[in-house]
Amino acid sequence: MAIIKPAVLAAAAILLTPAQCFSPPATQLSHIVQSRQTAQFMTPDIIDAFTSTTQQSISSLQTTPSELLSSSSTLLSFSDQGQNLAGTFFQLSLLPYLLFLYFLSFRANRIPDLANFGFAYLLLFVLGTIPSGIVTKSVYGETLANVDWLHGGAEALLTVTNVLIVLGFREAMTNPTYQTSGSKFGITPKLIAGGFAATFAAACAFGTKLGLEVHTPFLGGAGNLGEEMVLGLPFVMHSEPINALSIPTWAIHFSSVFEYLFAMDLVWKFAETTGNQKWKGLTWGMLPLHASGIAACTYHFFYNPSSLQFLVELQAFFTLLGNITCAIAAYRIAISNGWTLRELNPFPKSELSPEGIAIDESAALAYNVLQAKDSEIELAIKLTALTLVSSYALKYGELALDLPLSQNGIAAGAMVFGIPAITGFLYYNRGKEEGGEGFALPSFGGKDGEPVLSMADVKKFGVAGTVAYVITELMFWAVAFPVASTALYQTTGHWPDVINNNSDRAAVLGFIFAGANIARLLVPLRLGAALALAPWVDENIINREGASEKQ
Repeated sequence: MAIIKPAVLAAAAILLTPAQCFSPPATQLSHIVQSRQTAQFMTPDIIDAFTSTTQQSISSLQTTPSELLSSSSTLLSFSDQGQNLAGTFFQLSLLPYLLFLYFLSFRANRIPDLANFGFAYLLLFVLGTIPSGIVTKSVYGETLANVDWLHGGAEALLTVTNVLIVLGFREAMTNPTYQTSGSKFGITPKLIAGGFAATFAAACAFGTKLGLEVHTPFLGGAGNLGEEMVLGLPFVMHSEPINALSIPTWAIHFSSVFEYLFAMDLVWKFAETTGNQKWKGLTWGMLPLHASGIAACTYHFFYNPSSLQFLVELQAFFTLLGNITCAIAAYRIAISNGWTLRELNPFPKSELSPEGIAIDESAALAYNVLQAKDSEIELAIKLTALTLVSSYALKYGELALDLPLSQNGIAAGAMVFGIPAITGFLYYNRGKEEGGEGFALPSFGGKDGEPVLSMADVKKFGVAGTVAYVITELMFWAVAFPVASTALYQTTGHWPDVINNNSDRAAVLGFIFAGANIARLLVPLRLGAALALAPWVDENIINREGASEKQ
């Protein structure tokens, strides 16, 4: 029961209405007592009215679980901690993304240069949210989601990232002369991307001095319909809140979602281009990041209410999860192409070593060129049309619904989990039809059709394998414990008192549950690291004296 109780409270904090979540029961009881004391001095009509109100209050108390009545401080603590979780998740997501970039850029993977640059360019989007967040808080006292001109500018960097990824993969897969003559685009896309980043940096620095206010629309709100025209539409049931996204900002969001879906498709097809089915695993790794984008759009669909703050935490969590799964997928691609721990050696390696020759031969393999269905111009026209239609349909179509103003947590959660689930189901069926890399938890080391890694694979290396596994585990937990402790401290704002404080116990239990599952998810990665380390351990620790004698 002690474990179930925090889970019930956490679920209640998300699913109950704001009044149920954040009104302490003691206040309701006080109101009832005052109503009864005052009723004896009132007229019969007023007494009836107060009696009805009192009965409703008592009824609401009866439907509230007794645990919630006695633990309102825990519920409020969950609400307060929710404000800190997003920042913690976003901070923790940086390291796995850097690992993803490292493994992805391994030369034998043959990733197109422009696509690799696009994945790295995402770091500018991450860095760009820092000054924009500072401006929104210090100048306007708002969140970035409610400052349209900064919000749209920051998201534009994400759109540029996706465009670079799509252009890079698409050209490498469809241009027969790509590997001999290089990209037909040259450095132009990179220069344009740099210009976008510089423009956004200038906007952060000088935007407020130019008179841009908290609700100034991005790009001047180009394409927005006039207020009178909107209210005159026959289906409109309510006016827009002042923090509603402008058409340009919605267009940036939709284009990013569509481009990312297109990028996932190209990564899937890149398995055929390279003949390495492990690339399909990267598409699965990208799925949580797709869910992160859907969470952001869902939050904007409901006009960024503070009562749905859990959507921001979901966005951050999916970002962390997606960066981890992408890092795992990139690692699998790299080791399938010959990556070993020797690649971490900072000293120059012999160009004539067998490993180096094999990797260079893999890097020089030709692509299997695919036929492009559309030209770049046709594709751009289709994407632009789809983006604009979606932006107008959502921005003004939701005015015909009461749902966007309802702050319904259940509906929001269904959108966040439902849309990516459909995407995943489509790729699941596609994998079954095409064969190769279907849906499965990440596996390491084994080739297609072989079992995934287990401790038995490590034991095949004898003493060296056991020592390598012990070293790997010590390194993992030496990093995991400080990171988890720091995250817990940042989330709660203090070192938890698990003896006297219910909310601290709930927070610690939640972190233990999450940490245990993350550790389980990373077991294959830890086994893979031990296998990669085993030859080095055998050469430099177990048989060090024998190797010295041979030399």
